[in-house]
Amino acid sequence: MRSVFLVGALTLSGCAISAEADPVQAPHLTHSVFFELHDKDDAAVQALVEGCYEYLAPHEGIVYFSAGPRHADYQREVNDLGFDVALTIVFESTAAQDAYQVTEPHLQFIEEFNSNWASVRVFDSLAPAPTGD
Repeated sequence: MRSVFLVGALTLSGCAISAEADPVQAPHLTHSVFFELHDKDDAAVQALVEGCYEYLAPHEGIVYFSAGPRHADYQREVNDLGFDVALTIVFESTAAQDAYQVTEPHLQFIEEFNSNWASVRVFDSLAPAPTGD
């Protein structure tokens, strides 16, 4: 019994040392936005996608950026088809996303494109930062 205790204690102390050597990084914030448009023609969809890249991509604190139309030919029972354009931005921190929200380009994007938005759904979630492995 004593040997089992010693093995367990040594294992736990090894885990504690490993955790100290490789500290957990603060999580990234994933900002997912789904736009449903009034005007759904290809030109309107493309204009919004291009606007995302023009106004929203060049911001400090972004570690990943993607904007594109819904894949119209990829329809499975589990897919939510209630959007025309998807935007995904991964920020290095919540603070970076907070700063982005009030920047002039972000506000200009909203002003220029919101008249064609039938609905906008926003999902913010935490994602672990890469460990560099």
